[in-house]
Amino acid sequence: MHFTVVGSGAIGGTIGAHLRRAEHEVLFVDNVTEHVEAITRGGLVIEGAEEFRVRAPAVTPDGLAAALAGRPPEAVLLAVKAQHTAAALESVAPLLGPESYVVSMQNGLNERVIAARIGADRTVGAFVNFGADYQAPGRIMYGSAGALYLGELDGRMTPRLERLGDVMREAFLKNTTLTGNIWGYLWGKLGYAAQLFASATVDDTMANVLSAPENLALMANLAAEVVRTAEAEGVESEGFDGYEPGPMRFANPRDWDGIRASLDRLATFNRRSLKQKSGIWRDLVVRRRPTEVDHQLGPVVEIARTHGFELPLAARLIEMIHELETGRRVMAPQNLAELRRLNENVYPKEVPP
Repeated sequence: MHFTVVGSGAIGGTIGAHLRRAEHEVLFVDNVTEHVEAITRGGLVIEGAEEFRVRAPAVTPDGLAAALAGRPPEAVLLAVKAQHTAAALESVAPLLGPESYVVSMQNGLNERVIAARIGADRTVGAFVNFGADYQAPGRIMYGSAGALYLGELDGRMTPRLERLGDVMREAFLKNTTLTGNIWGYLWGKLGYAAQLFASATVDDTMANVLSAPENLALMANLAAEVVRTAEAEGVESEGFDGYEPGPMRFANPRDWDGIRASLDRLATFNRRSLKQKSGIWRDLVVRRRPTEVDHQLGPVVEIARTHGFELPLAARLIEMIHELETGRRVMAPQNLAELRRLNENVYPKEVPP
């Protein structure tokens, strides 16, 4: 197959490199000129859990049309940050052919943005959860294997989906799974993402924050707010890699044993990875750039309001991340303490035994 990887950093670079190693045609596209130049000059290097180098053409978005030379892209793997989705589509959409499709290898509900621009019939959903970090131009750290679910937005099993799944299993993740409920996995990831955004308010590992007993109710209720919103949308959230949305949901009685077990599994999963801190933390501390909070948790808060309820923890967490982005707040244990106090005030009955 021929893959056009738009956004060739941690996620796109890792997937694209594995596809190229398996002798698929890959065109890397990235808006960081130094990264494109490094790939062109010496190839793309994957290090960490696996170590190898691949050579493939790489261009910036303004060179995409020339690189394709009139050939419509077959499969476009869109792996830009959520806030750049619409802009990235502007260089891709005019080049698509009748059989072209775009796969959202992103966090959040970006499939809605893509489908609005190019049509749902050209959009394939993907749930991605593996550890990787952009290290330097031409270098990606692949921290650990994880989950990859692929699905058509309407839940159908189609020939293109089956072919894509076969390729991903053979070239990248053997456990790549096709699903008729891709929205369930996307909402499931958002529940986990809420926990990771909270973990990025302190300078600590994901595993340590998730496993700390004092954070139990906070982590559970951050996820529960997302699960409640998904249910209002008629979506059943799906679990993965230790995260189980079922126990997290607001219920009477609450399944605190299930919540503890899920958080313990998540902590174990993260401790096994070379990537100990989240991409959110890395955006704030290393790359010093805006996070995806407005495009991950922001839509959840907005959707909840359309159903007539608020998400106080998610809304405050969004504000807190903005304060960290702009330097008006520093990473410190007091941030989680503040969120725990808010949790106790807005959900006084949701207290673990």
